[in-house]
Amino acid sequence: MTEKKKVIIMGAAGRDFHNFNVYFRENKNYEVVAFTATQIPDIYGRKYPPKLSGSLYPDGIPIYAEEELTSLIKKHDIDEVVFAYSDLPYNYVMEKSAIVNAAGADFTLLGPDSTMIKSNKPVIAVCAVRTGCGKSQVSRKIFEILKNKGLKVASIRHPMPYDPDLTTQIVQRFASYDDLDKYNCTIEEREEYEPYIDMGGVVYAGVDYGKILEQAEQEADVIIWDGGNNDFSFYKPDLLITLTDPHRPGHELSYYPGSVNTIAADVVLINKINTAEKENIKLVRKNVKSVNDHAEIIDGISEVIAEDGNQINGKKVLVIEDGPTVTHGSMQYGAGTVAAKDNNASEIIDPRPFAVGSIVDTFEKYTHLSKVLPAMGYGKKQTKELEETINSADVDVVVSGTPIDLKRVLKTDKKLVRVRYGVGKKTAEELKRIVETFISKHL
Repeated sequence: MTEKKKVIIMGAAGRDFHNFNVYFRENKNYEVVAFTATQIPDIYGRKYPPKLSGSLYPDGIPIYAEEELTSLIKKHDIDEVVFAYSDLPYNYVMEKSAIVNAAGADFTLLGPDSTMIKSNKPVIAVCAVRTGCGKSQVSRKIFEILKNKGLKVASIRHPMPYDPDLTTQIVQRFASYDDLDKYNCTIEEREEYEPYIDMGGVVYAGVDYGKILEQAEQEADVIIWDGGNNDFSFYKPDLLITLTDPHRPGHELSYYPGSVNTIAADVVLINKINTAEKENIKLVRKNVKSVNDHAEIIDGISEVIAEDGNQINGKKVLVIEDGPTVTHGSMQYGAGTVAAKDNNASEIIDPRPFAVGSIVDTFEKYTHLSKVLPAMGYGKKQTKELEETINSADVDVVVSGTPIDLKRVLKTDKKLVRVRYGVGKKTAEELKRIVETFISKHL
């Protein structure tokens, strides 16, 4: 009898759990000894629970901090380490490979054939080459187009299971604001789910994407995979739309696993052309063509609209941006900054002097940030620290570039101007044409 291979899965509470569920959970050739966790606060120290880990793991599987990886490999005589998180430059991934190899283990990246689930309904996947390219507004526009065609649509969002009790998040269905409270959603989760609810839509997420798909298929004619970070889809797509960002030219070839999406795409959307340099747009187009000669390449306009923009004119402002975009997405600014400048703010302040608690840690980790406050809120404690930072800031107005209404989750007496963003008219027309072609082939 062949000995089981001992495995550690490196992750960030998303792709790692999915890879385990679909590839390792009932696989008697492997013993998954542990997960390691990074990026997301307070994930390590928990267990992947028995209710999710299956019959081979009656006691569940421990989750450790990634810093313990080398000692875990040696302590447990690990054969293989599976890398399973996203939005990373190639050199970072290979640095981790070197650490794993130096400790004696193999380093593995599981691909689509091992991890994608086939749906019995047509699937449109919206993915990207980096966090913050604009996937969400494109996914929602596709949802709107399909809905207007009289089709039943379920969007399934890349996982964000941040509540300590993973057993309550196996399958999550969001159709109302009550559902957000029911699942103790963090700010990052709300950023993705609230806009669908505002459109009268349904969005799924959770931990077990096999069970999620089964439930979604019961109420939908079409599935939209609304990707997270720059990960590739958990479901086998019938149409893959990949977004690129000319504000970060070259990243479409140099980040993992985003470059997988570049190479595999049926359609590549070069987004934000209305605010990017022409030479950068040309470079992205050239790079895409160098690795993918079959994809249709279209241009995308990202519209930024401030509600009550006149409230910004001449005012000293604090700009809050979507957290992932400006942290591990490495953008120095986002839609909030664009809106503040377009509406003639007199000053955009540096929020760092007002930061408290983990918000201080965020600025220390992401040193490229200076004039924006990331909307960090991976739990009640961090949300409270974000609230304290906002309330301490010496400003006239807060410009919120996060997609949600922050006043639903924190208290502030400061004037808050929300910024909304979506796809431009021409981009919407291109997407409608692409979706209509998809419908004619698959429905």
